[in-house]
Amino acid sequence: MAGCGDAETMIALLRRLFLRRLFLRRLGSQYLGSQSLGSTLAVVAVALGVALGLAVQLVHQLAIDEFSRGMRQFAGAADLQVVGGREGFDEALYLTLARDAELASTSPLLRVVARLPASLPTSLPERLPTENETLEVLGVDLFRLQQFDSPLLERHGLAQPAGQAGDQRFAGLLADRAYLSASARAMLRRLQGGDERLRLQVGLDTVELAVAGELPRIDRPLAVMDIAAAQQLFGRIGVLSQIDLRLADGVDLHRAQQRLAGLMPAGVSVREPEAMIAETAALTRAYRVNLSMLAMIALLTGGFLVFSTQLLSVSRRQREFALLRALGMTRRELLTGVLAEGGLIGVIGSLSGIVLAYVLTYAVLSVTGTDLGAGFFRAPLVSEGWAMFAVLPLAPWAIGLHFCFGLAAGLLGSWLPARAAARIVPAQGLKNTEVGLVLLPAWSARSGPHSGQYSQRRWTHPLSLLAILLPLIVLASLLPAWQGVPVGAYLAIALSLLLAVLCLPVLASVLLPALKGVKRLEWRLARRRLLAAPQQAVIAAAGIVVSVALAASMMIMVNSFRHSVDDWLAQLLPGDLYLRAANGSDSAFFDEADLARIAAVEGVTSVDTTRQLELRLSASEPRFTLLARAVEGNWGLPLLAGQRSFADGESLPLWLSEAGARRLQRGLGDELSLPLAGREQRFVIAGIWRDYGRQHGAALIRPQDYVALSGDRRINDVALRLEGDAKLGQLEARLAQLFGEGEVLIARPGEIRARSLEIFDRTFLITYLMEMLTIVIGLFGIATTFAVMIHARAAEFGMLRHLGFTRGELGRLIAFEGGLTAALGVGCGLGAGLGMAWILIARVNVQSFNWSMDFALPWTGLAVLGLAVIGLAAMIARVVAARLMAGGALQAVKADC
Repeated sequence: MAGCGDAETMIALLRRLFLRRLFLRRLGSQYLGSQSLGSTLAVVAVALGVALGLAVQLVHQLAIDEFSRGMRQFAGAADLQVVGGREGFDEALYLTLARDAELASTSPLLRVVARLPASLPTSLPERLPTENETLEVLGVDLFRLQQFDSPLLERHGLAQPAGQAGDQRFAGLLADRAYLSASARAMLRRLQGGDERLRLQVGLDTVELAVAGELPRIDRPLAVMDIAAAQQLFGRIGVLSQIDLRLADGVDLHRAQQRLAGLMPAGVSVREPEAMIAETAALTRAYRVNLSMLAMIALLTGGFLVFSTQLLSVSRRQREFALLRALGMTRRELLTGVLAEGGLIGVIGSLSGIVLAYVLTYAVLSVTGTDLGAGFFRAPLVSEGWAMFAVLPLAPWAIGLHFCFGLAAGLLGSWLPARAAARIVPAQGLKNTEVGLVLLPAWSARSGPHSGQYSQRRWTHPLSLLAILLPLIVLASLLPAWQGVPVGAYLAIALSLLLAVLCLPVLASVLLPALKGVKRLEWRLARRRLLAAPQQAVIAAAGIVVSVALAASMMIMVNSFRHSVDDWLAQLLPGDLYLRAANGSDSAFFDEADLARIAAVEGVTSVDTTRQLELRLSASEPRFTLLARAVEGNWGLPLLAGQRSFADGESLPLWLSEAGARRLQRGLGDELSLPLAGREQRFVIAGIWRDYGRQHGAALIRPQDYVALSGDRRINDVALRLEGDAKLGQLEARLAQLFGEGEVLIARPGEIRARSLEIFDRTFLITYLMEMLTIVIGLFGIATTFAVMIHARAAEFGMLRHLGFTRGELGRLIAFEGGLTAALGVGCGLGAGLGMAWILIARVNVQSFNWSMDFALPWTGLAVLGLAVIGLAAMIARVVAARLMAGGALQAVKADC
């Protein structure tokens, strides 16, 4: 009994010593020393993956919070809101609702996005306007607004403007006055040289308003004025954009919403104020999910790096583990200890990644703003510089989720190495026999007497996996989207990565024997080494496979998208010169008199027009774009199906965009109803056309049909055809003189295409950054593997030096091994990347954004990517070798793994 107690005490002591050594190696001075390259890089890889994913969520959360705060400020105590399209609806509806017995109060509102005329530069390409050159103007009913506890009526607000003496409580009723937020006044000072007068463009004319005061607690650029004055100023007599509703006591919200919905004319909906927030979040969901998936793949690459670090650590310390097993430690305890080591890497990486995420968020907000480079949000930041950190959201659920992701990367990356450690046979481990790769043990089983010869049985696993994974990949890619998220397509991408990693030994066994023609001794030794130990290639190249596959697939997808957008713009812009009243503005437009003046300009042979407006098809869907422009002839309608000409008859023709056809589930010959002038108008779909400018769908009808149905003759864009000998420069000068310098945008098709592609590149800026970081993480795997491998092979290198190898020849040997290993990873990665690119193009983009694109391979970019990764891997391997062998060839190299 005493002997049993002593044995139990000894085993307990071994456990404590083992765990103490385990954690001290990770947390002590060695962890921060030069010998801890593998663990440090693994922590950095996990931290980068966590930081990228969390930063995307933080930027989006900040944007939504800013937008939500703005919506709550204007909604006040409203229970419901009546909203229509961007052009508004008939104010007769307000009279109906004001008399409703279940409504305690109603408040009308007119919203107009007006252009600031002085903000348009005259030099190209900078003269193309941006969203920041418009100002949102709200027309409000001062008396009705008081019933909704609006912050606009607080002290120094509309009811009592700042800086004026006397009783000015109703100065907001004056027609020539507007109240500005602090950020709007800053815009005026920057763009118009002062903040005492507000100049707005209405049509092609400029009107001025006096700035009567400042709006309190309003963060975004905003101007507020009396609703009657706004209707008169912008030519919107009898038009409203929104009606806020406050229910009487005891009225059920949902029942009232359903009842009022039956009173709404076509294109007008009743919904809760929070619905606008959900709609805005839905607009960015596809873009945000795709960025998050990229971050998760970067984290997956970090998991492979943890795997390589831990497996090589197990290989190096197998004698230590065998001794512990011989002294009485159980397999479960050894397994738990190695998993705890990987979990510690995950914890440190996650905590570091959370801190780094806030730094990245600050950097992204400083460069691209809250729109992540994609132009979804117009809200400016309320703080600048280091004060911006104070407004960043805490997002505890996002922090906790990404912490768990990082921890999972550490644990899952350590699972197979931990199993390998637990399965070490003490007798073999004490002899320091090399631990085989437990991922697919049959692949490393030798059958012949010579190095590099393997049994035919080793092909059983890849063929079986190929037969299993390929159908799964195809089936997963064909699954429909779940709530707008292509879950099946992302699963297919993950399975493709798994298949590529598992096929590494097969590629090594096929390619390495074919490279025996090179006579250089270092090359031959490097090739034979990889043939003898294929598990080294799998461990080192796993991260390269994932990172190259991601980079290649995104490179192919982005190149295909860019190529398709360029072709689309070339078809969409067949005119010689284009005029636009303003970009993103409701107040600027051309009228019939303006068109007549343009047509009379010398050198102009034809004038075609475009009218663009946004409709609301239902309460739950984002706004739908309607275009009225010519379709006959060669006026740039990139049709995918159908035809441009349509015979006049009882049915009105409509050409539906590809995204609209997918979202509304309509095809050629189907009917589609659109709300125009408060009535449902029926059209027949005559064609489906490609449109990359409007993700949530667009429809195009003939200008004459639009005017007949709506009576609206305003025009947004004008396309000109010129005489054959007309000079563009002279014509631009005549048009600028006709309307005044800077009053309208005048641009050539090539300039519009260049600017559009520049915006396209900015949209994918975050994507490019994630690709680069993922490649860096993959190269970390090469550095880690060769750092530990050099340590484990110290005796081998010492023997080579004893046989006459120089330090330079050993460096070249390691460089060749690094290059060959990376070449295997690049080969598998490019193959997987090609398949992933097809999934991204044919499935992810179609299910996320509802549009298709042509497949275009960037041959030069892929070649540069592959050669750069191989060259960098060879260089990193040699640098690591030179550093670790600096103490002499026969000196054992310490590597903390």
